[in-house]
Amino acid sequence: MKRRILYVGPLGTGTTTVARIRALQRLRQDVRTFDTRVYRYSSNKLTTLRDRFPFEPFIQKPNADLLQAVRREQPDLIWFDKPLLFTPQTMRTIQCAGIQTLCFTQDAPFGPRRDGVWRQFKKIFPMFDLHCVFREADVARYREWGLNFIHIPFTYDVEMNFPPPEGWSDADRSFEVSYVGSPYEERPRFLRELITRHKLPVTISGPRWEKLLTPKERQLHMRGNELLNEDYRRRIWRSKINLAFLTRLNEDDISLKALEIAVCQGFLLAVRAPGHQACFEEGKEAEFFSSVEECADKIRYYLAHPNEREKIARRGCERIRLSGYDNDTQLARVLEWIPEPGEKRLSQPFQKMV
Repeated sequence: MKRRILYVGPLGTGTTTVARIRALQRLRQDVRTFDTRVYRYSSNKLTTLRDRFPFEPFIQKPNADLLQAVRREQPDLIWFDKPLLFTPQTMRTIQCAGIQTLCFTQDAPFGPRRDGVWRQFKKIFPMFDLHCVFREADVARYREWGLNFIHIPFTYDVEMNFPPPEGWSDADRSFEVSYVGSPYEERPRFLRELITRHKLPVTISGPRWEKLLTPKERQLHMRGNELLNEDYRRRIWRSKINLAFLTRLNEDDISLKALEIAVCQGFLLAVRAPGHQACFEEGKEAEFFSSVEECADKIRYYLAHPNEREKIARRGCERIRLSGYDNDTQLARVLEWIPEPGEKRLSQPFQKMV
């Protein structure tokens, strides 16, 4: 069923929002866009302040502009991606127009992290016709609240995440052990222990690390800031071992990075957690660790056993591809549960485990 979808979210180059829009277009949807990035201030501090304290003068324009876009585009469905700026009045206007609304928020508004930017979101989240939820903790919450939801996994972009060219081998892998990402939670301490106590060749790329590493550590172990798109994929390809963690304050069950590493046919060494264990068979499709010592032991072993590493990486890639964690598969399942234009709106409670 082809629908006209107004996709509302931050549409920067290399973002997951743009990847989802491309997936919806591949699914033959007529997608129009509303980019919330244009309402950012030139100062990140001012934008953060606005998100934490979304008083009417600061959010009046995005709300007025969205309603104007709705009148212009006449969508069947408005797909909200992390809606931080919109008011209950705007949502009621959309409801009165008979337009279906979907909330797709991969971040964790209700976990213990307490980002402070969810003030406006928490005023409107019960008003959406359907939510996509990603964490077991949110499944319990949304069920208790009686909200319509579909439980889906984190998803990867098939256009950006794929295996290296045929014939790729250790001769093409110039990095021994790589971590690409932010210095959340235990990661700075963990990686420093791998580097200093265990003397392992770990390379780090990502934002904000320069404040946490000494000048000598930055010189020896930092290789680039935030890696996006082709640069990110090539770092996975060029690394013998790729590390993945969980953001526990987000109540994550699985790391999106773990899926991306695996589907790029990188060797995945991830923190041991039920979500990762459900996705991969340990020792055959990925490897896991529960401590710095176990991680260090497995790094040493697999650096010395490239053939085993290669087999595990290939099996992990195949597992993720066959399991349907890609955007196209999961978004197609979501669209199946959106009423067709002219049909009755979703009645509560509707709860679908995908």
